[in-house]
Amino acid sequence: MTDEDAHDGDGADPAETADAETVVRRDRFAGGPARGFLSSLAADERIFAADLAVDRAHTVMLAEQDIIADDEASEVLSGLAAVEDAGHAALPEGEDVHEAIESAVVDHVGPVGGKMHTARSRNDEVAACIRYRYREDLLDAAEATLALREALLETAADHADTVMPGFTHRQYAQPTTVGHFLSSYAGAVERDTERLLAAVERTNVSPLGGAAFAGTTFDVDRERTAELLGFDGVVENSTDAASARDFLVEGTAALANLTATLSGLSADLIEHAKDGYFDPSDDYASTSSIMPQKVNPDTLELARAVAGDVSGDLTGLLTTLKGLPRAYNRDLQRATPHAWDAVDDATEATEVVAGAVATGDWNADACAADAGAGFSTATGVADALASAGIPFRTAHEVVAAAAAAAPDDADAETLAANLDSATQEVLGESLYEYVSSAALDSALDPAGSVASRGSRGGPAPDAVAESVARMTETYDDHTAALDTRRDGLAAAEVALADAVDTYV
Repeated sequence: MTDEDAHDGDGADPAETADAETVVRRDRFAGGPARGFLSSLAADERIFAADLAVDRAHTVMLAEQDIIADDEASEVLSGLAAVEDAGHAALPEGEDVHEAIESAVVDHVGPVGGKMHTARSRNDEVAACIRYRYREDLLDAAEATLALREALLETAADHADTVMPGFTHRQYAQPTTVGHFLSSYAGAVERDTERLLAAVERTNVSPLGGAAFAGTTFDVDRERTAELLGFDGVVENSTDAASARDFLVEGTAALANLTATLSGLSADLIEHAKDGYFDPSDDYASTSSIMPQKVNPDTLELARAVAGDVSGDLTGLLTTLKGLPRAYNRDLQRATPHAWDAVDDATEATEVVAGAVATGDWNADACAADAGAGFSTATGVADALASAGIPFRTAHEVVAAAAAAAPDDADAETLAANLDSATQEVLGESLYEYVSSAALDSALDPAGSVASRGSRGGPAPDAVAESVARMTETYDDHTAALDTRRDGLAAAEVALADAVDTYV
């Protein structure tokens, strides 16, 4: 994916370089030991179809603007069809796919094939190809997040009343539910979807017509090529059109955030599998080569690790772009692979985590058995005292004193006795002067503690159900937005094909 600044010159024997010549790289620049280092042709297979689409749209526009004749456009478009039929593997040698396709077209139809490159540079061409392909990749990633959200929301709805321990600092903290835990991640992934869809918007603008960086003397119609390629508009400034790779940064940053979300979810599920709360499906686990009893959540461990790969891609991309002079620099050839790697890794990891969530089982008994561990209902007791008019900090002091005196495995009766003693010590009165026995029993019961936390977004079953319903509405909105975007791109493909058909 190189710029267009290559030209004819002397210095090399044509007989020695004939096999290496292309439409861009003639005698002077055809040889030398660095040709392989310069070439991106193999990696460019990813944008082969994108380049053909860009070439077709540009050729149609040239004919419509009377920059080339209709019969010349017909020959060029026929040559592109032959190149497409032969495939990327049949392309001649070249510095990149753009040069190789142009060389192949010239091979098929003769010198008229060179008119395809009128009024453009490889600079605006490659930028258009990258955007054309990257928007599809970002949509695939967004679709993967929708699948993960669906799995999270459906499982959360099924387990809205499955009480489990909640943790902070990986210590027992307060009782919660499986539904509340999973819907917390559904909210995070919802924002990941939003970031990806926003990145698509800023990716989906056309740089074509910007040429090398300073525009063109030809009367091109930039809006027409944008329309034929399904872009929402054009990058206004011609230098910006050739230079900009901030859309790759935005997309990769969104993907890095997504993989951080996946890493946290995977880490939690791995811990919950160890504790016996979550049982991953065999399809998303493996066993030991020596310990046959083991069920290892290996796919989740790999998904957790992907965050490091994608954040590394983001760092590599930003470092490559840092301090580049304006317009095209060959450094940009090294920037795009970071974006490809990031979107591939993040999309696959998201799909795998979605499958693990959708197929795993939750052990309600094991979850309930630990839901009150570590006196995790303590906050509920403090809240009950505060509701009776005791300042919360005083209530906190009472409950902290009771917790300190209680063994780790204390039952409700022991905790109640300790609480009464601590209340008398701090307040000079019995606990039951402030809280009824029934209210205390409910506060000390994990299920009762959860049921009492019915504020919006809380873990009470009704609150979880309401949250899931709201998140499902947003899921439906994002699904519709994704479908609309895909439908628009499909319609543009049809429009381009119809336009091409008028010449061939």
